[in-house]
Amino acid sequence: MSRRCELTLKGPQVGHKVSHSNIKTKRRFLPNLVNVTFLSDVLGRGVRLRVSANAVKSVDHRGGFDAYLIKARESELSQKAVLLKRAIEKKKAETATVAA
Repeated sequence: MSRRCELTLKGPQVGHKVSHSNIKTKRRFLPNLVNVTFLSDVLGRGVRLRVSANAVKSVDHRGGFDAYLIKARESELSQKAVLLKRAIEKKKAETATVAA
């Protein structure tokens, strides 16, 4: 399983561990990934994703999972998230035509 957020595509970064004697050795900074079930109002079901803790805060800030995906560009989403975004847009379009 890759260590990459499915919503923000944050991944590992490389840097130095610096000792007290200022010796620098390579190390990896891993993103804080958590398994989260987001509830989609449009789809009417829960969606499990592996996202960073920062992405969970971003979803809340943008007004929910559906709003986050609609506002996000497809280039900054994982393949699974892109498929969910298209499904949400399709479902919204269907409900808009039925209501009109």
